[in-house]
Amino acid sequence: MRARASHLRALLSRALAPGLAPSPARALPQITGPGASRFGAAFLGRARFFSADASTAAQGGSATGGDGGGDGQSGKSEQADAGKSVRGGPVSWLSFLLLLVTGGGGIIVYYDKEKKCHIEELKNRTSAAKPGQSVGTAAIGGPFKLLNHDGKPVTEKDFLGKWTLLYFGFTHCPDVCPDELQKMAAAIDKIKKAKLDIVPVFITVDPERDTVEQVRDYVKEFHPDLVGLTGTTDEIRKVARAYRVYYMKTEEGSDYLVDHSIVMYLMNTRMEFVKFYGKNYDTDSLADGIIKEIKEHK
Repeated sequence: MRARASHLRALLSRALAPGLAPSPARALPQITGPGASRFGAAFLGRARFFSADASTAAQGGSATGGDGGGDGQSGKSEQADAGKSVRGGPVSWLSFLLLLVTGGGGIIVYYDKEKKCHIEELKNRTSAAKPGQSVGTAAIGGPFKLLNHDGKPVTEKDFLGKWTLLYFGFTHCPDVCPDELQKMAAAIDKIKKAKLDIVPVFITVDPERDTVEQVRDYVKEFHPDLVGLTGTTDEIRKVARAYRVYYMKTEEGSDYLVDHSIVMYLMNTRMEFVKFYGKNYDTDSLADGIIKEIKEHK
């Protein structure tokens, strides 16, 4: 029994030898503020526990070594045989391992949670509308100077005080433009029956062939109130750009076609853009939609 006790004291003395014993415990930093979590607190609690435990063990080992008396020599020989492959005290390594196992997971979870909260906050800032900001209207429309189908100069100011429905096309269009203008004419009649006034306007995107005379003959085929507008190549380019209208020749020669946007633009009495209507609108949905917009803006 005495030999076994000496053996245990020898092992403990080597593990906690003065040169290898852990340094006295130091005060660990505190985690305060809103960022602290139960994981961080648990981590530091374990760190303080094992640091104090290591210091106490070191002091106890020194006292035990002093009380060993005459058993020191046998302890040293047994220690040399039993612990040649051991480097450093097992207490400090055990403490370090336990800190990694028990506290490391908490730190990772805490960091991941904080990262997700930060990303979510950035998303909310991006998607949320700031106070005092509004979406506004689309940048469609602007000043223009053209000729009407009677050869008189016309600008956007001539349409102030009236609701206007604009369509861009060309007189040599084989099918789409005639269909859209017939739909526009029927919708205009239905709108007038609702006791509302609106001016239909046709603007050519083919200034090379659509002269004043050509446009005049063309618009008369659809509606007596339809206003036809034409101009120079540069003037047509400017008005098309202002209304975001795409158009392009599809081939060369005198018998070419023009690919273009198929859209009607509803403008209010200040010649400001209100809404556009695509090819998917039929006569009734076009007329009903325009009537609704005019009534809501009164």
